[in-house]
Parts: sequence; structure tokens; C-alpha cells
Amino acid sequence: MNPDLQGSPFASLLLIFLSAALTDNILLARFLGLCPCLGVSKKVDASVGLGMAVTFVTTFTAAINYLVYEYLLIPLDIAYLRLIVFIVIIAAFVQLVEMAIERLSEKLYQSLGIFLPLITVNCAILGTSLFMITRPFNLLQAFAFGFGAGFGWLIAITLIGGIREKINEDAVPAGLRGPGITLIVIGIMSLAFVVFSGMIQF
Repeated sequence: MNPDLQGSPFASLLLIFLSAALTDNILLARFLGLCPCLGVSKKVDASVGLGMAVTFVTTFTAAINYLVYEYLLIPLDIAYLRLIVFIVIIAAFVQLVEMAIERLSEKLYQSLGIFLPLITVNCAILGTSLFMITRPFNLLQAFAFGFGAGFGWLIAITLIGGIREKINEDAVPAGLRGPGITLIVIGIMSLAFVVFSGMIQF
């Protein structure tokens, strides 16, 4: 682990959060979770709604998967099952989130459409848990990493949604409209996030 993370507990959690959100952004640096991003980021409100749902799921599933991995899979010597187990945990948690959103905000539920249940197979969430177990984190650090990764995805999709709302697609060549121009925007944003590289690492 980076020596900087061996200081105060709060400082280490903050560094892990900032690194996951900025320098190692799960969408703009790892390019995970592109499919729901392309589908939902046409409007800022839908982008924010999905981003918040992904952040919530990523944060808590990272912590739950950490506990299951450290205290169940490793002691039982079945760590090779981590991929299946993580997917099952994520799927169960997403079902709870989907039911909660449907009851609390019908409008948001309708705007997210099919992409809400597809959070289950959002590779950004699974990727966060898989990246988390490769690092020497404790439970609080795993929680901070999950929160940072989800928050970074929220920042990215919100920015993309804002840009897409401002783009006049009539002025875009026909072959680049929709996903094409969105991928170009994501590529340019990824270059912008490169400035954070090397600033915070763990």
C-alpha cells in the first residue's frame, strides 16, 4: 500500500475515495459501465438518478463482497468462486434498490427504464469489487473505495449527460449521431481526466 495511506485513518479513507473517483475513474479511466452510460445519458436528470443508484449499489456491494470474500470464501478455500458470488450479491442488492426507487419515485423509475435492472450486469459495479480485493484494504477502506468508484461514475455520467443536452445533433454528421458522438465526448473527457494521473495513488 502507498505509505501515504498509513497515516491517520481519515486521511487514508479520503485518499482512497479521491483516487477511486478521480485518478482511477471507473468510467473514464477503466471504461467500465459504458453501455448504461450510452443509453441513459441523454438527459441530466436521468443521468443523475442512475448515477446515484449505481453509487449506492457500488458502495454497499463492495463492503458486502469484502466481508464475504475475507470471512467466507478465503477461509473455506473457495476464493475461485468469487465471480459467481459477487454477481449474486450484486443482483440481490439491485433488486432491493429497484423496488425502493419504484416506490419512492415513479418518474425516475420510468426514466431509467430497462437500465435500472441492468445495473446488475453493469461491469463497473462488478469491476469495483474485483479491483477492491486485489488491494490490501480493510472493511472501511473497501467501503471508501466502493463509494469513490460509484461517485466517480456519477460525476462522469452527469457531465456526459449535460454535454449531450447541449449538443445540437442536427449539426452532427448522421453517422456520428447518438452513440457515436457520445463516445467521442467520453474520449475527450477521458483525456481531461488524465491530468489527475499520478496525483493520488494507492
